[in-house]
Amino acid sequence: MKTIKNLERLQQLHKLIKAASTGSPLEISQKMRISERMVYRLIDQLKSLDAVIRYSRKIRSYHYSEPFQLHISISVAVSNKHTVTKLYDGSYFEQPLKNETS
Repeated sequence: MKTIKNLERLQQLHKLIKAASTGSPLEISQKMRISERMVYRLIDQLKSLDAVIRYSRKIRSYHYSEPFQLHISISVAVSNKHTVTKLYDGSYFEQPLKNETS
């Protein structure tokens, strides 16, 4: 399930970058409750998907300098002889960040 957690983090970071409200890498790590090292890994993952990400000292935030969209949808179900149990659905990833108010 590490992959699912990583996708969730990518989406959270994407939302912060899209809104240009990330703050510094330390602030991102505090908002997302991850290490600064993980923040840099996630940024690198977004860049590997051709996201053009820049940091602005003026607004103290990462931002996309070219249009970029990230849509994550996943569905996981487990079945046996009698039942099918849905573990995750795309809506799982639409949860706002804990510090996000909008």
